[in-house]
Amino acid sequence: MSILIKGVLLHGEPSDIYIEGKYIKAIGPSLDYKADTYLDGSRKAVIPGFVNAHTHAAMTLFRGFADDMPLMPWLEHKIWPNEAKLTSDDVYWGSKLACLEMIKSGTTAFLDMYHKLPATALAVEEMGLRGVLSAVAFDRFDPVETEKAKKSVIKHLGESGQYSSRVKFALGPHAIYTVSGELLQWLDEFAKDNQIPVHLHLSETAVEVENSIKQFGLSPVRYLYKLGVLSPRLIIAHGIWLDEDEIRMLADHDVKVVHNPASNMKLASGVEFRYNEMRDAGIKVGLGTDGCSSSNNLDMVEAMKFASLLGKSWRNDPEAMPAGEMLTMATANGAAILGLNAGTIEAGRLADLSLVDLHSPVFTPNFHLESNLVYAANGSCIDTVICDGRILMQGRHVPGEDEILDKAASVANDLFKR
Repeated sequence: MSILIKGVLLHGEPSDIYIEGKYIKAIGPSLDYKADTYLDGSRKAVIPGFVNAHTHAAMTLFRGFADDMPLMPWLEHKIWPNEAKLTSDDVYWGSKLACLEMIKSGTTAFLDMYHKLPATALAVEEMGLRGVLSAVAFDRFDPVETEKAKKSVIKHLGESGQYSSRVKFALGPHAIYTVSGELLQWLDEFAKDNQIPVHLHLSETAVEVENSIKQFGLSPVRYLYKLGVLSPRLIIAHGIWLDEDEIRMLADHDVKVVHNPASNMKLASGVEFRYNEMRDAGIKVGLGTDGCSSSNNLDMVEAMKFASLLGKSWRNDPEAMPAGEMLTMATANGAAILGLNAGTIEAGRLADLSLVDLHSPVFTPNFHLESNLVYAANGSCIDTVICDGRILMQGRHVPGEDEILDKAASVANDLFKR
């Protein structure tokens, strides 16, 4: 299949983009290619597809269910007891709803951590996105559960070959307060042997750091260093409560970090995400929304704005976290973290991109596209989404969206009646 986008704004100039199969083949003015599909790019700009680098997709079913609570009571009394009731069908429809929401706001790839991984994988396959999916692992320091977790990981990896190249497998130890050091070390070795990522919540709250020092005698990053599990495969979500030495340790081991500003603010986990220090140390920093139960939506355009404004506010520095860096964090950095040949609009890259509707008040006047996108817009500005060379949304319409909305609402209502 081939697509030719005519006259779309790229780097401030009208350009044509020719897509053949999964890849961008050519970019330039007045390209003369025959294509299966032609898209009118006038009054539109092209951007790379967003990469949401930390999600719990099926938690769309929990949106608005338990708001305005601290993290641990929220998890222990509201989330975990109801997650125990989830069926594969629940996770499938919750994940389809998440995929729909991400497509509607310009996301083409995401890094997920959740239960019942095959159900999420099926949803991703059907919706056409890219998903790096990690089945959440807990053992709660119980040796019996440790062995169960190991067997589950081996099983999921063995099944991962049945999916297309858009679905990848990762490891998902939940956090250092729910996963034993033994299991963390085993997962690190397993990841090394199989060359797959490890996706972990870390240093999300001050209480987590205090408890880590009480339980292990070390702060979270130092604890992982002692275990020997800091590596280029490790992707940590949140990373708010880090000191200078911990940032250096993460950089020395090429650990990746994902900022989740909306969730951090809503759960009052902390605001002083040290992006500048991580960037300057050479850490690859991505952007995520977290799950809809703690951020309430999966809109990466809003996430960019939250990240920028939050960084400016706590530093008292209007030059901190500028719009261009936020767009890079949400696209190229996320793609690099997930190991994707995407994140920029260039020939040879995967055809994962979105068209932004510029015929809108928030893009009028359009002095600086990146500034308008980050500070003025939200995900509804996305008109067309292409992933893997396939059109997933055009004119803001996604095939089958009404059925997904109706079924997901029904499934959520049934879940909370159980």
